[in-house]
Amino acid sequence: MKVDLFDFYLPEELIAQKPSEKRDHSRLLAVNKTSKTYEDKHFYDILDYLKPGDVLVRNNTKVIPARLIGIKEVTGAHCEVLLLKQLEGDKWECLCKPAKSLKVGAIVDFGDGKLKARCLEEKDEGIRIFEFIYEGIFLEVLDSLGKMPLPPYIREQLVTNDRYQTVYAKYEGSAAAPTAGFHFTPELNEKILAKGVKILEVTLHIGLGTFRPVKVDDTDDHVMHSEVYEITSDVAKQLNEEKQKGSRIIAVGTTSIRTLEANYTKYGEFKATREATNIFIQPGYTFKAVDAVITNFHLPKSTLIMLVSSFMGREFTLECYKHAVDNKYRFFSFGDAMFIYGE
Repeated sequence: MKVDLFDFYLPEELIAQKPSEKRDHSRLLAVNKTSKTYEDKHFYDILDYLKPGDVLVRNNTKVIPARLIGIKEVTGAHCEVLLLKQLEGDKWECLCKPAKSLKVGAIVDFGDGKLKARCLEEKDEGIRIFEFIYEGIFLEVLDSLGKMPLPPYIREQLVTNDRYQTVYAKYEGSAAAPTAGFHFTPELNEKILAKGVKILEVTLHIGLGTFRPVKVDDTDDHVMHSEVYEITSDVAKQLNEEKQKGSRIIAVGTTSIRTLEANYTKYGEFKATREATNIFIQPGYTFKAVDAVITNFHLPKSTLIMLVSSFMGREFTLECYKHAVDNKYRFFSFGDAMFIYGE
């Protein structure tokens, strides 16, 4: 499909620059994709749409301070490095800016010798493979020198870094947050469990595959970068049991959707695994694992709005987005949410 088919008008002032004061007080557009109707609510109203026996699946990845500002040895040139994916040991796939000057063998110093990186391999689109050089524990060094990798459209600094994490973030490794999870609080989670809803967790460390912009004219020409996900044996067992019972599986965020759909599509059931996926979900895709979705409002012409369009139809998606714009919903990472379900 033409990428322009997923474009929509979005005033800049609707791009949320900071999170809601209270996580679950963000707005919620509750969308019935079967009847093609929607209601304006608040996120805490999600309880009215969840039923006993539902299964809520969320991504428990934790964002690392993956943005590093460094100086190239020899030349003294400044550069920015974003850690995308750990390959093995101290080798990482990184997105660099400017990348042209970072050739194989180049060494970048990120903090008076406390953390350095040597370029091992040059790839397309500003991607480089680095080996990091340091003393001590890498994540502790990174925590002292790195910055939270806020999206470029967010210009305000956070008061505390925990607002760019979900309250259930557990396993470090993401270069971006699973933002649909921002709306949950510990208290809301307790109410969801008390209603008889099961909460299960998967892990997908978010890298370039999720937030890379689409630079082609046709969606068929877009290639997703792979990201690593994990489903444990206990979670796979419970998911299969719930699927057989006919329970409604509700994915929190597009990364949970991609994890579940990639796994179920490949194996014909939920299977415990830790592997990479580059699944690209666009209109024409048949959903096999997920029955309902909680997600934020996404960028025009992004793979994420394509995914949502594949779940509820492109024209209806754009109708809902227009309603959100007209009613001044907040967009993107710190913005408001949708709950999309069917009868």
